[in-house]
Parts: sequence; structure tokens; C-alpha cells
Amino acid sequence: MVSRSYSNLLDLMSGDSPTFGRGGKKISRVATVAGVLSELDDETSNSVTSDAPSSITQDRMIIVGNQLPLRAHRSSDGSGEWCFSWDEDSLLLQLKDGLGEDVEVLYVGCLREQIDPIEQDDVAQTLLETFKCVPAFIPPELFSKFYHGFCKQQLWPLFHYMLPLSPDLGGRFDRSLWQAYVSVNKIFADKVMEVITPDEDFVWVHDYHLMVLPTFLRKRFNRVKLGFFLHSPFPSSEIYRTLPVRDELLRALLNSDLIGFHTFDYARHFLSCCSRMLGLSYQSKRGYIGLEYYGRTVSIKILPVGIHIGQLGSVLNLPETESRVAELRDQFRGRTVLLGVDDMDIFKGISLKLLAMEQLLTQHPDKQGKVVLVQIANPARGRGKDVQEVQSETYETVRRINETFGRPGYDPVVLIETPLQFYERIAYYVIAECCLVTAVRDGMNLIPYEYIICRQGNEKLDETLGLNPETPKKSMLVVSEFIGCSPSLSGAIRVNPWNIDAVAEAMDSALVVPEPEKQLRHEKHYRYVSTHDVAYWAHSFLQDLERACRDHVRRRCWGIGFGLGFRVIALDPSFRKLSVEHIVSAYKRTKNRAILLDCDGTMMLQSSISTIPNTEAIGILNNLCGDPKNVVFVVSGKDKNTLTEWFSSCDKLGIAAEHGYFLRLSRDAEWETCLPVTDFDWKEIAEPVMKLYTETTDGSAIETKESALVWNYQYADPDFGSCQAKELLDHLESVLANEPVSVKSGQHIVEVKPQGVNKGLVADRLLLTMRQKGMLPDFVLCIGDDRSDEDMFEVIMRAKGLPSLSPVAEVFACTVGRKPSKAKYYLEDTTEILRMLQGLVTVSEQAAARNASQVASTRVIIDRE
Repeated sequence: MVSRSYSNLLDLMSGDSPTFGRGGKKISRVATVAGVLSELDDETSNSVTSDAPSSITQDRMIIVGNQLPLRAHRSSDGSGEWCFSWDEDSLLLQLKDGLGEDVEVLYVGCLREQIDPIEQDDVAQTLLETFKCVPAFIPPELFSKFYHGFCKQQLWPLFHYMLPLSPDLGGRFDRSLWQAYVSVNKIFADKVMEVITPDEDFVWVHDYHLMVLPTFLRKRFNRVKLGFFLHSPFPSSEIYRTLPVRDELLRALLNSDLIGFHTFDYARHFLSCCSRMLGLSYQSKRGYIGLEYYGRTVSIKILPVGIHIGQLGSVLNLPETESRVAELRDQFRGRTVLLGVDDMDIFKGISLKLLAMEQLLTQHPDKQGKVVLVQIANPARGRGKDVQEVQSETYETVRRINETFGRPGYDPVVLIETPLQFYERIAYYVIAECCLVTAVRDGMNLIPYEYIICRQGNEKLDETLGLNPETPKKSMLVVSEFIGCSPSLSGAIRVNPWNIDAVAEAMDSALVVPEPEKQLRHEKHYRYVSTHDVAYWAHSFLQDLERACRDHVRRRCWGIGFGLGFRVIALDPSFRKLSVEHIVSAYKRTKNRAILLDCDGTMMLQSSISTIPNTEAIGILNNLCGDPKNVVFVVSGKDKNTLTEWFSSCDKLGIAAEHGYFLRLSRDAEWETCLPVTDFDWKEIAEPVMKLYTETTDGSAIETKESALVWNYQYADPDFGSCQAKELLDHLESVLANEPVSVKSGQHIVEVKPQGVNKGLVADRLLLTMRQKGMLPDFVLCIGDDRSDEDMFEVIMRAKGLPSLSPVAEVFACTVGRKPSKAKYYLEDTTEILRMLQGLVTVSEQAAARNASQVASTRVIIDRE
């Protein structure tokens, strides 16, 4: 096995191979032809392309983000060389602390600076050797379309609930920008492919810039161990569904093994989109949420990211921080400081915060001269007209407030736009009595977390501020209910930022809260933030990713679909497609054949407008029944009257209705019951309950059968219908607890039926009937498409080796579509099933023709005699 694949690593074409990777192996220089490695190292035993297994079992994580966690600048010595250093503020760098020392980390991403093409090879070599970083060099024009175009003009506004109702509000969808987005994601995929060992490495992709990257990686490596974390909000389905490429992005994310979100709301919106647009439902098992997607379970992770406690602690201990705190203490002596730290963009709600401050000073004149709002405005990450409008509104509001309420030596609002050193920002946290975060929409926002840690302080800062180190610390938070960190800050005052009056009142409340209350709130927040830091978050994500990928090795995988519609099928190794040649061959060799066929979804399309079997299906059934070696049964959940009408032209066809409760061996036979159930009084209890839910759930209906009651919500709203179905299931189980019935949920249904009634009864009865007639089955074919058919599969698979079947019996349990099943075979759809059955009919017709010919020949001979 190849222990490390560096094919197509064009960045290393020049210079000596650096020592890098597990066990300190050398990276071979590579050819310019993709996938072809040129072994230039004489030490072939140590080559990364050697098939010899590595003695080092160190795990490796490839972290992929839009930007590498690096800072770059030209050397000041006149040489013009590029100099690089770690960006200590980067989340991608900080999360290493949670991965453990035994996990090797490799980064793939862009640099903030444009690197001249002639320097790119040398820079790539340096970054790989020194920082274990693989840079993706994107042409400037392409990067502008990708980042400032599709990411910032289309995805980012939409994910923050801004619809492009006019060209000025967000960006109208532009196909060329989408193509640029896909192209850049493909470049990132190529970079990952150069350095990945797919059976060993974990890949962790970050944020909305790289949402289609999972598809490219999964297409190349079906078993890649792949996690994705979205750091922005995920909008509700009503917003997301307006995106023209909505399905492509959803399917791309579903090519991950684990998808992470900051809050349950974001995850819920994603799951709702998968349900409404792709028809996928999720399940929660032992606390883990998972989506079944073509045999793969895509896990959902809900955990807000934390901050790097160690970094904050080290900055708090700096002498510069201490001196800056002293300066601010003197500057704001005798006044209470409220602090806001936000990017200057349309979603951070700076203007709303300023209006609330204005309202506070208007309604509470006693606060004038005593309260100061310090607003630190970081540069916006995007650009455009909306950013300029936010800046203009902010300047105007600050000017108006200061002119109205200011006085010599006192400005109610201090707006800081100049870039601050990290220690300076920390100093503002330390002296602020309350932190305000009024974003109208934000993915996470770690400002409150940083504020809490800084308010905890240390002994030197306590001394600077004249605080008793033994006195419990205090802090107050006013946070928007629309930001990701809000649910985790239960002691904060949560506000609707659009309600100016409410925000102003919250600001006043934060100032007048009693000291013990402030201390209790701070202690609660500090306990959470200090234990749920970035290391905890990263460690938890890696643990869940390992769990999600545990079954990769034992699964058979193959890809289907083209372009961004690509997905991977993952199934049990023994599960394979039913070969028509194989089953026809077995059919020819055998003499006593049992054939069990489901109706809906097997013999007829569920999506078809027509609700009756077509003439082709009826003809095939008649021909199969006409072979004296066959016993054919159609098994359905439909009532017996409907099935009698559908198959009235089939003389010898056996029919099982209502999942096997009623059974008829042929058209002329009487209907009989498989179970002696005489008490149906439970219907009087169940039906009123179902009617109640039908009245309150538009699009639902009750289907009344002789043996069962079915509540169908196929045409109801998917989310509401599913919610109502769960409630109905619990309600029915409660009121029918002492009745001899089973309550089960299925695809868009909740069904109540007598205990023990299932399609497995039909399989048992068929095998017993054939045995009683002296026809020991040596061929069994059972086809079905849904959960109810699994009982038939179980019965016939269990019968192998038992007296009910011939010792040499050929058993074919076949499901429709590639999905987890007790069946050992599958066919793709109804068309393939009918084609296969037609192949069996052809064998029977040929056999009948031969028999007729032999009979005719015998008669001729007899007549001659």
C-alpha cells in the first residue's frame, strides 16, 4: 500500500526534498504528469511511495480553510525575501491544542498576500518544510470572483438572511461567480489530493468558502475520512431554498462523514432543508444525530467553538496590557464603560446599538456624564456599497449623540476605528463594566467569551485596578438572541437588537444589577467558557469524526452520479446487484419455485400518477403463474377489495392483503386470515385520536382497513407532518398500551394493526403450502422496496438449511435501490425488476414451447403406430 501520496505536488519541483511527514520520511520530487511519481531518492526503503508499511502509527489531520494560519511580509534587510510566521489569532492554529501531541497537523489554504508566480515554488517549499502548510495559489481574478463575488456577495448575505430582492440588497445569482467558486474548490481538492493518505488521514474542512470541496474529495477517495464545520449561520429552508444551486451545495455537504454547526438552530435548518429538498429524514440514536444517505450515515455535530484560554492568559500577563489598563482606568475614572467590539458590516448592528445608547441617555438623564459607550469598529471583511452605508450611518449617529449629550471632557460614545493591538483590545475588556453584542445575525461571535476571561483578570491587573484579589469577579453581558454564542450564555441579558427600547432597557438593567448578581452571572459564564475552550471543541469534533468513520473499512463503496451530483454508495460487502444472467440460470435449473413480490414501489412506481399496475406488469404475472413449476404471490399493504380489482385477470395469482392479514391462494379461492383475530374494539379508541390529528394536520388522511388503521401524511408539510406523526405515535402507544395491537411508523405513515401481522407470515405460509403439496422449494425469489418487506427477507433467509426448503435451494432476497437491507441483492428500480421478471418469463415460455413440441411429436408417433 502506498503510505503517503504526493502525486502532482508541483509546488515541490524545485529545491531539495524537505524532511516531512510521519517517521521523518523524505518527500520524493514528482513529475508534472498527474498521478505519476518519479522516484529520485536512492533510499527507496525510506521513500514515501514505498509499499512498506510505516512503523509509525501517528494519526494525521489535514485542516483545510480558506486562509492558512500564517502572516507574511517582505524581509526588511533589502533582500526582498518573504518572511512567514504563525498567526496566533487564527482559529485553525489554535484548534491544534485539542488534537493531541500524537496527531500530526497539515494545513491547506490560501495566503493573504499575492505571491508572484516565479516565487510560488520556493514559497511552497518553505511553507511545507517549516510550517507543514500547503498553499493554494489562486489567480487574482479568479480569487476575486470566488471570495468577493460568490462568497461575500451571494453566500454570506443569504446565510445571514438577506435576500437579493433588488441588485442593491446582496448579490443576484451570477453563474460565472458560481463557476469560479467551484473552480477554486477544485484547486483546493487538488492540493489535498497531493498530500493525503486516504485510508489513514482525517480531513477537516472549514466554513462556507469550501462547501463543495467534500464532493471532489469523496469522488477521488470513496473512503476519505472527512469532516466539515460551518462557522456561519445556516438559514431556514424558506431562505436557503431561494439559492439556485441549493441542491448542489446540500449534496456536496452530505459527502462529508461529519457536519458541524455551532447551534441546534443551524443544524435544525440544515436538516429541514435536507428533508424538504432531498427527501432525507434524520434519526437520533443514543444522543447522536445522523442522516442516512445512500447507505452512509452522515453524522451531525452541534457544539459552539470556544476561545484559546492560554493565549488570552499570556496577553493578560504582558506589561503592555497592564500599563494600557492603567491608562484607560485614568481616562474613564468616575465613569461606567459599556463596550462594543464589532466588524463594520451590515449584520453587526452597530447603528442599532448606538440608537439604543441614545435612547438610554434620553430616558435616563442621570446616566449622562456617567456612562460611556466605547465602540471598537474593526474593518469590514467584505467590500461594497453596503459597507460604506454602514460607515456613514455610524459616523452620523455618533456625531449626533456626542453633540446632543456631550460636554467638555465627556463624549458619550467613543468610536475607535484605528486598528488596535490585541493587548489594547484586552485592556478595554478588562475595564468595561458591560459588553454589548447586538448583531442582527452572526454565526458564533466570540467577543463575549473573550470579555468573560479578561474580566477574570489576574493579580497584577487587580492591583492596577485597586481590586481585592479575594473578591469574586463580576461581569455583565447584553447579547443579541440572533448570535451563535447566545444559547451558551444563560446568564446574559438576551435582547432582540431590532427593538431599540428593549436594548436600551437591557443596558440600564445591566448597570443596576446588584453586585452579588453580577458575580454569580460571571462565575457561571466563566465556568462554562474556561472548560469549553477551542481545545475542547477540536477534541470533541475529532472524537466524533473518528466514530463516524469507524465502519469505513468494512463497507463496500462505489460512486455514482456526475459533477456535483456525485455521491458514494456504502453497503455491506455481501450486498450486490442481482445479475439477470445468474437468476435466469438458477430459474432454468429448478423445478419448484416460490416467488413473492411486493406491489407498491416494486411492481409499480410510487411516484407514478397512475395508482394501478400497468398492463406490462399484469402480463408478466400471468405468464409467471402459467408455469406449473411456479407459485407466485403478490404481497401488499392495500386492502383485499382493491387488490381483487387490480388483479382480477390473474387466475392463478396468490394475493396477500393488509401486510399478510388476509390471504388468497388463487382467484377462485376464498379469502382467509393468517391470524385468528376477532377483537377489533381497539379501532374505537384509535380512530378518534387519528381524526384529531387529521383535522389539525393539513394534507393528512386516514386509511381504514379491515385489520388496520393508517394515518398518512404524505401530502402534509414535511416538518409539521413528521412532528405530528411522532406525537401521534406516542399518543396511540399510550392509549393502546393494553390492547393486542402494534403501533408503528413508516414512510409518511403511522399504522395500527394486530400484533404479529407482517409480511413474514405470507412467506411462512407459502413455504408451508408448497411443502404440504409435495413441492419442496428449490428456488425462492422475494422482492420488496420498504421496511415492511424486511420481514419477508428475514423469513426466507432464515429458511435456508431448514426442512422447509430443498438443501440445494437457490434463494434470492432482493430490495429496490441500494440501501441497508436484510436482502442480499438489489435492483435499481421498477424498470430493472420488470426486465428481470421478463427474463424469467422468457425461460418459462421457451420451456412451454419445448414441452408442446415434444407432446406434438409424441402424438404423431402414436398416430403412426
